[in-house]
Amino acid sequence: MNISIDRDTRNDSTDFDAIVIGAGFGGLYMLHKLRDELGLHVRVFDKAGDVGGTWYWNRYPGALSDTETYLYCYSFDRELLQDWQWNTRYVNQPSILAYLNHVADRYDLRRDIQFNSAVSAARFDEATQTWQVETEQGESYSARYLVTALGLLSATNVPNIAGRTNFRGEQYHTGAWPGDVELAGKRVGVIGTGSTGIQVITAIAPEVAHLTVFQRTPQYSVPVGNGIMPAAEIAAIKADYDNIWPRVKRSMTAFGFEESTIPAMSVSADTRRAVFQKAWDEGGGFRFMFGTFSDIVTDEAANEAAAEFVRGKIAEIVDDEETARKLTPRGYYAKRPLCDSGYYAVYNRDNVALVDVRENPIDEITERGIRTTDGIEHELDVIIFATGFDAVDGNYVKIDLRGRGGETIREHWREGPTSYLGTTVSGFPNMFMVLGPNGPFTNLPPSIETQVEWISDCIKDLESNGGAVIEATRAAEDDWTRTCQAIADETLFSKGESWIFGANIPGKKHTVMFFMAGLGAYRDALASVVDADYRGFERRPRRVSEPRKLAAG
Repeated sequence: MNISIDRDTRNDSTDFDAIVIGAGFGGLYMLHKLRDELGLHVRVFDKAGDVGGTWYWNRYPGALSDTETYLYCYSFDRELLQDWQWNTRYVNQPSILAYLNHVADRYDLRRDIQFNSAVSAARFDEATQTWQVETEQGESYSARYLVTALGLLSATNVPNIAGRTNFRGEQYHTGAWPGDVELAGKRVGVIGTGSTGIQVITAIAPEVAHLTVFQRTPQYSVPVGNGIMPAAEIAAIKADYDNIWPRVKRSMTAFGFEESTIPAMSVSADTRRAVFQKAWDEGGGFRFMFGTFSDIVTDEAANEAAAEFVRGKIAEIVDDEETARKLTPRGYYAKRPLCDSGYYAVYNRDNVALVDVRENPIDEITERGIRTTDGIEHELDVIIFATGFDAVDGNYVKIDLRGRGGETIREHWREGPTSYLGTTVSGFPNMFMVLGPNGPFTNLPPSIETQVEWISDCIKDLESNGGAVIEATRAAEDDWTRTCQAIADETLFSKGESWIFGANIPGKKHTVMFFMAGLGAYRDALASVVDADYRGFERRPRRVSEPRKLAAG
């Protein structure tokens, strides 16, 4: 049983070596590295009632990772890799949450995590060179290091639709899903058809009385290819982990498959179709985009070939021609690649209807449902907002986060979120980010491990040299932003409207938010900075007479 530690049973100290915000994949590993390996006094804060981060909140029906199970995990503990048991090719939300609970138990992490404690403010005190942190409960703490592990996709985005408070039925956002929702036999409306929307729509269609889907943008999606894995295949993977992980960390996407080096237009049309069909049958969104041909995201002809293949599949699967038309995307195949468990076939069900809100916008939410501009009131018992997240920086700007001179993170990012290396921000000394803006666009656990280990090594170096204060220079941050922008501009991703660039949030500046050259290139960039004695950083000595000493070992 997982039991949160009560406030009065914790160490009553309010002064720490490091404070970590977030208890998901990043925060848990960061606590282990800093506390158990460096011997630092660490406190983790999380607004949730237990560990899990994104996977604590996203409990909606059908929630599934798009990464194969054997790679949606930590790699640092060889025994854990062998001990943890799974049997499906892809891992669902309950299994991910169970895994993270197991990790918390294995390393006794909860004793240094304060749950139900959202951080409301954090400011850097230049006089003491410490971070002063406050929770929404009014508690105050201090630490020399601040690590934010807030998650890329955790700040929920609820559209400002007129009349939302008038609805007499139930309303839920997929990113804040309660554990006791009953949908069977009800009339349900789902707003949004991104990755989350596709999953929840596919999962609930067989059980609800009627499902109305409100679609703004039709999506390219391929089968996920989930299913039970043979025990022999799992055993073979476990036996080969020592070879698998180095390959993954040198790869671009870190999804485990062999990324293609063959341009799409270098083969015949028949060969292209055969390659796409094989990937369709095998499953996986990233495999379809990056494992088929090398230039799907950089060459317009290659991209159109992939897009046309998916369009053809929609026409084959969906019986009603008008519904198929509405479901068929026409732009670039250049968003985070989606995969599903039978999404398009859902629209062949008699109890499922599709409303295209570009052609027929939502006028308002009424007491009884949703009225569209054609005057039809779609009567509903439940409205589900599958409208995604204010990605990357959304949770940062909700905190009163202030660096040197009192500058807020919102002010620093007025032209869009930036960083140096995806882990630091100029003007915010001794603050490190896990999955900060312009980090790698990959399978997340390997990227999280990469950043946590780099941050830990940096803090170890600081502690070994008397506990210096480190801060990225503005020039280094600007140069990294230009690098990320230049890489993104070489891809078709930059030409689409996607949360990857903040396009899903009204008024949010369209800006680069990821390093798109891959995990291997990102790891090389981090290593080169360290090899050059932390190029792009300024280090200053601590203003205390007694240097910190690391724990032995």
